[in-house]
Amino acid sequence: TLKITPSFEMTPVLKMQTQSNKPKVAILREQGVNGQIEMAAAFNTVGFEAVDVHMSDIISGKHNLENMQGLVACGGFSYGDVLGAGRGWANSILFNAKSKTLFKNFFHRENTFTLGVCNGCQMLSNLSEIIPGSEHWATFKRNTSEQFEARFSSVVIPESPSIFFKDMAGSVLPIAIAHGEGKATFKNIDKVDETKFALHYVDSEGNKTQNYPSNPNGSENAVAGLTTTDGRVTIMMPHPERVFRTVQNSYHSYENDYSPWLKMFENAKNWIG
Repeated sequence: TLKITPSFEMTPVLKMQTQSNKPKVAILREQGVNGQIEMAAAFNTVGFEAVDVHMSDIISGKHNLENMQGLVACGGFSYGDVLGAGRGWANSILFNAKSKTLFKNFFHRENTFTLGVCNGCQMLSNLSEIIPGSEHWATFKRNTSEQFEARFSSVVIPESPSIFFKDMAGSVLPIAIAHGEGKATFKNIDKVDETKFALHYVDSEGNKTQNYPSNPNGSENAVAGLTTTDGRVTIMMPHPERVFRTVQNSYHSYENDYSPWLKMFENAKNWIG
């Protein structure tokens, strides 16, 4: 059994919730996405005001993200999770001049952060041309197993500039995964700055692995998440929002109502100030 080894202390949730400053974070979803409620709950727990934003709101002009300090592209089954679902979502942005400019402006604002999970990870990986510091990011291909993988996997958090994983390096934690296209594939992995690796799949000993099912999709270098040069944008295939409460975990040895994954959401709040 893998020992759960967080490298940090948890902050009492009540302390975070009673802070008066509640920055807005856009909880972005598209047709078929189903992870937005849990994601909003995680951000609300640490003192954000989560705002539901559908892609149709962006395209219609209802939302322009100008009053948002955070943006989270959620996961689930965008476009029914057909092949290339993340690419389809990205294309709805890239091939619409108005929405492309809107997202590009958001990514270039240095007081903003972005998180992409599952389909949101796939989508953002296809927007690298408008995301500063995302050169050499992976794209996410069909799992090596050729099947949908839904399981608890273990990951290690390496040193990286990601604002979400501040003071979490060295932690080995279980996390939910649910995807059919999660294999991180690089054009030339030897040219990738290792500080852009934000998460790695590990085996029962806590070591990076290519072995299935510990590495559930065959990702190169066991990559489960990536970040930008400045750490403001982080993408990951696993679902931290599905395990931030202890009751969401299939097994836990945590001593309070929240798992160590709440720390990454707290980090985002602390980064905003």
